[in-house]
Amino acid sequence: MMDKESRRLTSILQAMEDGIYIVRNDFTVEFMNKAMIDDFGEGTGRKCYQVINRSDEICPWCRAEVVFGGEILRWELYVPTVNKNYELTELPLTSADGTISKLSIYRDITQKKRREEKIKTSEQDYKRLFEHVGCGVYISSKEGKFLNANQALLNMLGYKSKEEFLEIDITKDLYLRPKDRLKFQEMIERQGHVIDYEVDFKRRDGKVISVVLTSHVRYDEHGNVLGYEGIIVDESERKQMERELKEAHDFLNKVIQSSPNAIIAADLNGNIIIWNRAAEEILGYKAEDVIGKMNIVKIYPEGMAKEVMQMMRSPDYDSVGKLTSYPMVYVRHDGKIVEGNLSASIIYDANGKEVASVGIFVDLKERLEMERKLRQTQEQLLQSEKLAAMGRLTSQIAHELNNPLYGIMNTLELMKTEISPQSKRRKIVEMALSETVRLTELLRKMLSFSKPDQEERQLVDINTVLDEILILVDKQLREVGIRISCFKVE
Repeated sequence: MMDKESRRLTSILQAMEDGIYIVRNDFTVEFMNKAMIDDFGEGTGRKCYQVINRSDEICPWCRAEVVFGGEILRWELYVPTVNKNYELTELPLTSADGTISKLSIYRDITQKKRREEKIKTSEQDYKRLFEHVGCGVYISSKEGKFLNANQALLNMLGYKSKEEFLEIDITKDLYLRPKDRLKFQEMIERQGHVIDYEVDFKRRDGKVISVVLTSHVRYDEHGNVLGYEGIIVDESERKQMERELKEAHDFLNKVIQSSPNAIIAADLNGNIIIWNRAAEEILGYKAEDVIGKMNIVKIYPEGMAKEVMQMMRSPDYDSVGKLTSYPMVYVRHDGKIVEGNLSASIIYDANGKEVASVGIFVDLKERLEMERKLRQTQEQLLQSEKLAAMGRLTSQIAHELNNPLYGIMNTLELMKTEISPQSKRRKIVEMALSETVRLTELLRKMLSFSKPDQEERQLVDINTVLDEILILVDKQLREVGIRISCFKVE
């Protein structure tokens, strides 16, 4: 009957997946089941340390003496010879003759240990990441309390103590505008997550910072919302940079728009991308009608736009990529021609590749009109100078001729009185006298036309002048019975 029970027990032990072996108190193996043999090979009758550790000495981890003393042990063991971990249960077994053996039941937990190690490693990695990542990481409840947060988040929000931070009311103490918290909850619970949600937070010192939230919902096993977890990125520097860039852009735009000269830019296809107010006024096109809608060639005479690009690329005009104060004409919206000077340059990217061109056009309409009027005035002044010079010359000639002509006239008058009216010579004298009178009248008209600016006054001897006049008119005075007596007063 006992043999039958022993065989039945042996069959049960052989069928078990766990390894089972029995060792006497002298460490000799009495029994090994199939699972044990598969792991360590047949070792019945040999010492247990020879079978398990491939050694002639007792295993360094052996606790057989404790079991032989009557205790039951449950512990984990790593066996280097097979590179496996085992969960071991050892208990004393008393035979019919009263001897005590050790029954050991082990289970291979190698995969379990490896999974645990991976989980442990992952937890450690996650903890390191949680604590050392540059952005804020948090876990919060739905009710508005932080459950955990990393040091980066504490530093970002100005808290020195995590305990103090976990006590704050998120809606009231963190959000600058409490309604933003409600909006965040509505979005994240509807979608299950939010990505790059921009919001303003309050630091512990009251300073406002701009942050971006990327978070997802935490659910319980029934699908109820427990809270939220995610990352918070401080956007203050980026926002500040954006503001500075915007201010710089706005200032540059104001400079361009306030320029009294037309500033025009176009891409390499000729599409206009900048058109300031001066360009609107000078060329008659509105910015909204040309930017992205009109090609630059339309404001140039035919073929001129291409020629300008060739000149900018040529070393013959200033330096390559530039054109300075080149005389240019543009065609206005109404078809009129606008004259001026063009200064232009090619815009290059960081790699030196052409990307666009920009030009500044100076409208010289008023200046050119002034120059034309100035030239006309100069020509008129020159003509006036010529006429004035001619007038002065004419006046001088007339003055020089008048006196001799009057002398000739008086002489001819005297000759006429000496000649009989019936004589042919008298008629000739009268003809000569008539022509002389006509000549003196012509000289008088020339003097009247020239109108010299100022007579040149000279000192003269009045007695000499009177004597010459009396000689010239003496004959006429005697004919009418007039006698003049002259005497000098000393």
